[in-house]
Amino acid sequence: MGWWLVNADTLARSRFLLSPLAEAFASLKLLHAGSGAHPGERAWLRRHLPAYRARLAADPVTSLLVRSGLGRAWIADFLTPTPRDGETFGDGAARVRAADPASARTHLRRSVAGPLPAALDRDDLPERAACLLEWVWEETVRPTWETRRRVLEADVVARTAQAGRAGWAAVLDSLRPGTRWLGESRFQVNLHEYPPRELAGAELLLVPVTPQTGWVSWEGRSRYAVVYPCAGVLVGGRDGVPVPAALGALLGPARARVLVLLGSPLSTTQLVALTGQGLGSVGRHLRVLRDAGLVEGRRAGRSVLYVRTAAGEVVVEAADGAVTPRR
Repeated sequence: MGWWLVNADTLARSRFLLSPLAEAFASLKLLHAGSGAHPGERAWLRRHLPAYRARLAADPVTSLLVRSGLGRAWIADFLTPTPRDGETFGDGAARVRAADPASARTHLRRSVAGPLPAALDRDDLPERAACLLEWVWEETVRPTWETRRRVLEADVVARTAQAGRAGWAAVLDSLRPGTRWLGESRFQVNLHEYPPRELAGAELLLVPVTPQTGWVSWEGRSRYAVVYPCAGVLVGGRDGVPVPAALGALLGPARARVLVLLGSPLSTTQLVALTGQGLGSVGRHLRVLRDAGLVEGRRAGRSVLYVRTAAGEVVVEAADGAVTPRR
């Protein structure tokens, strides 16, 4: 397993950070995989996968670059620069574009765990990678970035509250499969057999993305990042989270959408943004759902986050005809 030695100072300085570039790269990984983890991802893939595949079919070199860079055990480092504060997507893409071509080829050799394919022995690989990420951002992420950002913010609020209730160990344990606080200052970041790294005095960033994927990255010995899937599902606009027809008939479409969205903790403001409903309407729906025992509110700092109860889970699962447990 891969683990990092995280001293008390590093853990005290750890914090959450949102990254448009990480969101775009996570979406690229989802397109590359071609299969979704839940209905929201599958609906998103149906909209965007044909255009993505057509783009790669017209550009065999970039297609090979993606297959090589997204290795089974290791992602080529130049594709995932460690997120920075206040960085726009354009800023992040510029860092990918500015990668040293020789270093990019070295990273790809590590990713494929062998010789580099002859077609990738060229100097324009960082440019090609940046162009593809720009396409993914413009065509599949940017139109819904504000919605995604609110889902990510809800995740950060919920995990910050979790840290207050149960400590950082509980947060690190729950980030994604493979992460676990081992004790004795050891943080397991994945299940791969890699040498441990010491993070003494470094900054540890926790970066949520909406696709159900994740990775680690670092910048020298000063900044490390763990990218993890947020608790909320990927949404592609107000129609991105499917509402079972039976649930809509039972509760009404608007109230049913609120209940479906509350598979992950959200505030009233975030529900307004995600549903497009007015504040008063969302408040009434929450009151009815709470009185019925289907949702509950939990205070997190100055916010109140609403989430489905066990009874709410049963109602949604029964209407959907499939078990989709809350993350």
